[in-house]
Amino acid sequence: MNKITRFLSLCCAVAVLAGISGAGVLSARASTDNGQPAETTAETAAETTEAPVKPAPTEFAHIYECAISGDQIVIDGQMEGSFSDSAYYDNYLYLFEQKPYQRDLKGRTDYAAWITKGDALHFSIPLNHGTQSDRLYSSFVVAVYDGEEYIQVSNEVYVTNPEVMAKYTEPYKTGQTKKGLLIQTTQTMIADAFELGVNHVIVNIPFSHILGSGIDYTYDGRTYHFSSDVLAVYDDTIRRMSEKNMTVTAVLLNDWNNATPQLYYPGVTRQPAGTANYYGFHVATEEGFETLKAIAAFLTERYSSLQSPYGRVSNWVIGNEINNQLWNYMGPMDLTNYVKTYEKAFRVCYTAIKSTNANDRVYLSLSYNWMNEMDGQLKYGGKEIIDSFNSIANNQGQMEWGLAYHPYPCPLIDPVFWDDAQATGLVKNDFNSPVINFANLNVLTDYFCQEALKTPSGHVRHIILTEQGFTAYSPTRGDVPELQAAAFAYSYYLVDSNPYIDAYTLSRQVDAPSEAKDGLKLGLWECDMSKPNLIEATKRRKIWQVFRDIDKKNSTLEASEFAKSLIGINKWSDVVPNFKWKNLEK
Repeated sequence: MNKITRFLSLCCAVAVLAGISGAGVLSARASTDNGQPAETTAETAAETTEAPVKPAPTEFAHIYECAISGDQIVIDGQMEGSFSDSAYYDNYLYLFEQKPYQRDLKGRTDYAAWITKGDALHFSIPLNHGTQSDRLYSSFVVAVYDGEEYIQVSNEVYVTNPEVMAKYTEPYKTGQTKKGLLIQTTQTMIADAFELGVNHVIVNIPFSHILGSGIDYTYDGRTYHFSSDVLAVYDDTIRRMSEKNMTVTAVLLNDWNNATPQLYYPGVTRQPAGTANYYGFHVATEEGFETLKAIAAFLTERYSSLQSPYGRVSNWVIGNEINNQLWNYMGPMDLTNYVKTYEKAFRVCYTAIKSTNANDRVYLSLSYNWMNEMDGQLKYGGKEIIDSFNSIANNQGQMEWGLAYHPYPCPLIDPVFWDDAQATGLVKNDFNSPVINFANLNVLTDYFCQEALKTPSGHVRHIILTEQGFTAYSPTRGDVPELQAAAFAYSYYLVDSNPYIDAYTLSRQVDAPSEAKDGLKLGLWECDMSKPNLIEATKRRKIWQVFRDIDKKNSTLEASEFAKSLIGINKWSDVVPNFKWKNLEK
């Protein structure tokens, strides 16, 4: 036995001892008596002294289903094209599993299953959920073997029904109305939010803050450590919001922390202020993938139920305004690679969330720059992001993803949005509008009503408005609290009368000194400007009462009456399509 043959025999022995059934070894393929792929000896391979140029594979395996069934992952598809020349390719199709950080089959021999060419394109492999061999987050491809390497001949697919594994299945928490608010979480301001009748609330959760010590969490055989002190603050806030029947939306953010390098895309370093406020999630490395999925699963499990001692989160937003890398920095990338990178991380979070709590909803976030301020490297159009993201999901396995949108006035420093089309030229009534905000919000929902963007079950995707507000001060108009309140009333009616938007969360309850000093005064309350590092309420604005009463049948029209003359209308139904309270108008 020569050295090469002895080495191959040792490889086979190691594979058997390790319990690897059906895994490939570094050899060419032939067929045993039972039809299973078998190795070809080095002596046989050496008979050909000069290898001819191999033709490319001619078959394509179209995988159209990858789903969990019991404790198995079942993969089905159909073959297209003719089988490759048997003089160069063996008689089998091989199924490979890929972790999110694995990008190709180069050097791979560890196929998960195989079938004979001509058999139905069907595989069933163990899920291994809850172990270090968990396949819940993996993708799968079909390959052929040319005697030297495995070549992918299919689309890449992921599991599309992770919710069947969920421990928690209580129904989605639907708000009584669409009215929401970014709350300042002091005792006094939480009581104020209760008085205002808030139904939706936002909680921002930077990942680097919650890693620490005090709480140990084991996921897929690995243990992670979370800060009990930081989590106690979130627990208190989310529990109190849940107890008051609010629908809680958590925005997952990736701020910089030198102690958590695994959370940042490979090669990315800390950027100066104004270049990166937050950083993109990624699964490009094994450590990044393992950490991201564990954190997402931990948070979902912790805030899993109205009966949980920590409260219930129902909506999860993955990142912030991802069409601008200021809020999702990964370094200059073209649109395709940027969206691919984000989509992989999003899918990992989605899978972790849905496999823990089946009815939670998961969203990506966009600013109002629909087809505006694009440079193709750090800034992208929201429409481009949506189309690219949806195309990837169509090919690799659709998800029930939704959109968290921010339709601020354009520009932010003026609360009057109803003249944005004339004043800026950026707001248009078509799908290629540079900006989509409250002035043309119907364009956004019309776009999502297209068949190509609907969910696999045929429904229009969920849209929530998670950040928008109106300043009470304008550089050109001065102090304008009445216009601020009028803008909120008008915008809320537009949302409340649009059946495709589920929630409207106003930013913010109290002015932030850091914003107010620059003239951006978005709060229902003024703040104490003598305390620049605190957000402390001092005085209510006109918008406070309008916000309180806007969703109450008996007082909404009275609360908004003042706004009509400021906007220049006689009836709300003249400017609000399908106005919800039309039957109450005089």
